[in-house]
Amino acid sequence: MDFQVVILAGGFSSNLVPLVSKEVPKALLPVANRPVLSYVLDLLESNNLKDLIVVVEGEDAALKVGGWISSACVDRLHVEVAAVAENVGTAGALRAIAHHLTANDILIVSGDIVSDIPPGAVAATHRRHDAAVTVMLCAQPVSGPSESGGSGGKDKTKKPACEDIVGLDSWKQFLLYIAKGTEIKKDTRVNKSILCAAGKMELRSDLMDSHIYAFKRSVLQEVLDQKPAFRSLKQDVLPYLVRTQLRSDVSSDQNNVEENGNGKNNMQNNEVVLSQVLSNASLPSFHQVYESGLDSRKTHKCCVYIADESKYFVRLNSIQAFMDVNRDVIGDANHLSGYSFSAHHNIVHPSAELGSKTTVGPHCMLGEGSQVGDKCSVKRSVIGRHCRIGSNVKIVNSVVMDHATIGDGCSIQGSVICSNAQLQERVTLRDCQVEAGYIVCAGGEHKGETFARK
Repeated sequence: MDFQVVILAGGFSSNLVPLVSKEVPKALLPVANRPVLSYVLDLLESNNLKDLIVVVEGEDAALKVGGWISSACVDRLHVEVAAVAENVGTAGALRAIAHHLTANDILIVSGDIVSDIPPGAVAATHRRHDAAVTVMLCAQPVSGPSESGGSGGKDKTKKPACEDIVGLDSWKQFLLYIAKGTEIKKDTRVNKSILCAAGKMELRSDLMDSHIYAFKRSVLQEVLDQKPAFRSLKQDVLPYLVRTQLRSDVSSDQNNVEENGNGKNNMQNNEVVLSQVLSNASLPSFHQVYESGLDSRKTHKCCVYIADESKYFVRLNSIQAFMDVNRDVIGDANHLSGYSFSAHHNIVHPSAELGSKTTVGPHCMLGEGSQVGDKCSVKRSVIGRHCRIGSNVKIVNSVVMDHATIGDGCSIQGSVICSNAQLQERVTLRDCQVEAGYIVCAGGEHKGETFARK
């Protein structure tokens, strides 16, 4: 499709401490014993999008991500890894690599996505409408344990979180309004000219911005140049483009005047024409209709692609999301894992060793070279590679990363044990996270704690 693809892979994420570290940047966090970035690359490759720029915050993180890509994707994809400064935000990251962007259209994908929604459909929608930006919206994912006994606190019912409020036109082609759900108080301001043009607007709280965007490069570059204070695509660039989409000059923002009704609304006299603009945007006569009513001035279009509700989508942007996606990829969304499941609906590597009277239940994964002692029970959990697990151990709704050691008599529920961590004998953990390399002393009972070196 002649799109340049940019994957914003981040670096060190405070939301994921202590899972992330200098040794394990966010892009390499394991989902069913595969780096989360591998799911993004597979998704793009399946859509024949193989020329990619992976943007990583921090030189050290970029080296680690680049090293993994070189070993995993050497013959499949053409991937350039670009390091940017830490904490510059998504807009800042794109400014830093602007000299690499040469195509007319840019497809931007977050590097923490696990999904089967085709990004090629977003690109096709973008081209069909000749849009300035096209945003993929998808159903709000549910979050929390699938049954009692997992992580997530007292409330064991899976619930969707209200993350975004979006306004759509009647045909659900155009994005007329977007805000974070947490920003909505009692009053909501909407650009008057957009309401006049659309006639009516449908407000939705069941859809969220997926962080997959198609941009017209010239428009994106103009906004990034004209608005140097913008740090975030979602919180700054996208809302700005949405509220200015009926103005001929993207960089002149008179939004406050229009919202408050204190100035002339130049669009009000063109309600009929502008309604035709929005409703007929995909038709060949769009520009002729627009120019005949508005003295040949141009505007830009903010479009949406709404994913089918049956599709799977999760962003690994919190510890709960990390738990959710690991559970799902070996459970209901196992088609994304890339693995073959046994007749028992689990994955036990042939080199793994199981002790006497040990059970590994459905929707579990036991990685290469791991050893599990006698009389152990593993339920709905992912065990990494080369782990050492003693006898009489119970692991439920948890993730145990590579090279972890778990002593005899431990009980682990709804928790994450990072690589090379060690649990001594008879440790009980519920809804806890243990940093890589950390040692939890014998005999302790812990709930809702984070174990990390200061």
